[in-house]
Amino acid sequence: MWKQCEALQADIVSFRRALHQIPELGHDLPRTQAYLRQQLDSMGVSYTLSPVDSSLWGEIEGGKPGKTVLLRADTDALPIQEQTGLSCSSQIHGMMHACGHDAHAAMLLGALQVLQTNREHLSGKVRFVFQAAEECVSGAQKVVEQGVCNGVDAVFGCHIGNLIDPTIPSGTFTVCPGNVMASADCFFLTVQGKGCHGSTPEKGIDPVTIASHIVINLQEVLARELPAAQAVSLTVGRIQGGQIYNIIPEQVEIDGTLRAHDPATREYVLQRIEEIAKATAALFRGDCAVRIRRATDAVINPPQLTALAQQAIAKVAGEGFLQTSMTPSMGSEDFSCYQKEVPGVFYFLSSAADERTRIPHHNPRFDIDESVLWKGSAALVALAEDFLKA
Repeated sequence: MWKQCEALQADIVSFRRALHQIPELGHDLPRTQAYLRQQLDSMGVSYTLSPVDSSLWGEIEGGKPGKTVLLRADTDALPIQEQTGLSCSSQIHGMMHACGHDAHAAMLLGALQVLQTNREHLSGKVRFVFQAAEECVSGAQKVVEQGVCNGVDAVFGCHIGNLIDPTIPSGTFTVCPGNVMASADCFFLTVQGKGCHGSTPEKGIDPVTIASHIVINLQEVLARELPAAQAVSLTVGRIQGGQIYNIIPEQVEIDGTLRAHDPATREYVLQRIEEIAKATAALFRGDCAVRIRRATDAVINPPQLTALAQQAIAKVAGEGFLQTSMTPSMGSEDFSCYQKEVPGVFYFLSSAADERTRIPHHNPRFDIDESVLWKGSAALVALAEDFLKA
């Protein structure tokens, strides 16, 4: 069945280019949802609209009873002004599909077209979800809360691009057991000082100095409190405070993110972030309010289901185009929300063919090698076929 996807290559490219032109952010994706509905309606595939955001899901029922498999694609974009120069560039100012979610949705549409046409040959049900707000790492939780995993026996999802290694040949699948992506958490620190004129700093409490020490001190957790081989990333991405060069401000804000693969390490570092921020502020007579937002857990593929996925995708990939080991990515994915409910495998499809398509994700010049899109659809079909008949 999966072989039929190659004949749909032009359609899948068309899906991707149409979606690429209408990027939207977060949970509210009306144009994207309307386009997906139009395509599903033309295929005769029924679906349900989420009552809380622009996600939608549905089922294709096979001709025989059996298990239920869930195929997932994410649909949101990023607040980036596109600079690719493509003929299908974003038509929405300040928004861009710079992470390949347009391709994910297109590949799932292609797979559903084949599965719907051949549904009488399926044993069981293929459920699908087009999920909003992956970039906010909050969309998966919403659809899970609405029951998208109820009655599901396994879930599969894919990420396109050069997320792992830009030197991996285009068209290569990476399907690995164990930890493949990190957990993600956000921290928001508000350093409280006492404002005064820069000529008399002794009359105030300088939150800029305190914030500087906090940023440096946080890195000491990684350098001196964790094993050197432990995969952890702690990044401060935003510091904001003050209005003018010669006035010590009242407050400084520090925002950052923590990525980790080991749950115990994750908990330890989150605790140390709060302890260090508060203690450092107190050392310099200030105060620090700490807010932690837990975003998503690590993505961990179960060995047995991963072995099935490797066998299914190997047929599509062809010899030499399947990798079964990788260094886990420090990037994060809310696919882990599905894995908390049912066994699930998240895998990768390289689309890095040349200098243009090796540009990193979340970049205004990000693009993909579209020639691999049919293989992405075929992998989803093969996974559904093989899991349902296993």
